[in-house]
Amino acid sequence: MSSFEWLPGARVYESIDLVNWRHVTDLLHHQVDLTGNPINGSIWAPQLSHADDLFYFVYTDVKSITRPFKDVHNYLMTAKDISGPWSAPIYLNSSGFDPSLFHDERTGKKWLVNEQWDYRLNTPNKSTGIVLQEYDLKKEMLTGPIYPIFSGTTLAKTEAPHIYFENGYYYLLTAEGGTGKGHSVIVCRSKKITGPYELDPHSPILTASDKPNSPLQCTGHGSLVQTKNGTWYMAYLCTRPLEDAAILGRETAIQEVYWTKDHWLRLKGKKSIPQKEITIQTTNETKQQMNHYFLDTFEHGISPKWMHVVFCPARHGVRHTVV
Repeated sequence: MSSFEWLPGARVYESIDLVNWRHVTDLLHHQVDLTGNPINGSIWAPQLSHADDLFYFVYTDVKSITRPFKDVHNYLMTAKDISGPWSAPIYLNSSGFDPSLFHDERTGKKWLVNEQWDYRLNTPNKSTGIVLQEYDLKKEMLTGPIYPIFSGTTLAKTEAPHIYFENGYYYLLTAEGGTGKGHSVIVCRSKKITGPYELDPHSPILTASDKPNSPLQCTGHGSLVQTKNGTWYMAYLCTRPLEDAAILGRETAIQEVYWTKDHWLRLKGKKSIPQKEITIQTTNETKQQMNHYFLDTFEHGISPKWMHVVFCPARHGVRHTVV
């Protein structure tokens, strides 16, 4: 999830059963310079993956959110251990936000996908779809042709791409409809990673845009995980509005999914409906209870539970540190 101008950035939590979670580490500290970045800019939509005994972390550093020239830069860091030390950021591109790295076990190649922002469009949202380019691990740079692989649907605002390989297909999950009430999860597939991609005829596979009474709203930006017993789940962003106000901001939800006989992805249960509660089989008898009582005297320094807004001169005035 985006950590914006808050540091430490990119908080990492771990779980062995998708039910009980604990904070492990934060990936961004001194590696980023957010000086002068706008409020709600900075770190957007990071993605963490693991291959070749390395953790790979890609993220967007947004320097300006002013249209039409939204200024975004994508970077990659690697580490042997999730707690670091992490390599210095490697610059990738600036064509658009929401980068995601796919490790193709069939070919050994690595591919970066990201949303493409075209400032020449007359529409307020200038996303023209998803682009793909190979990443050269030895040269530490993107190389070869840039492939436009998905131009989106009529929902528009195509972003948040992730690629998976299953059932002999490359699957592309994207978000569409913006991050507000129209937020949705779209799926398409191809036999070749460079396309062409076929849109799921039942897309979007998850949305609350047509479900005003759903307790979960703004549902989208999905990513997949498969458990050791072969069960698939989709994690996604959402809000839980209280009288139309999402007082907790964006949250993360999870829902079981499955592959149909004709190899499309579906939510378990009712079609495309986000569920407030689901059942996940776990070896733990009960879910860990969150202790909501919190006292910090700062006798032992600053606890990792705290985050702060970057103290720096912003482009439009001065932003103060908040702890």
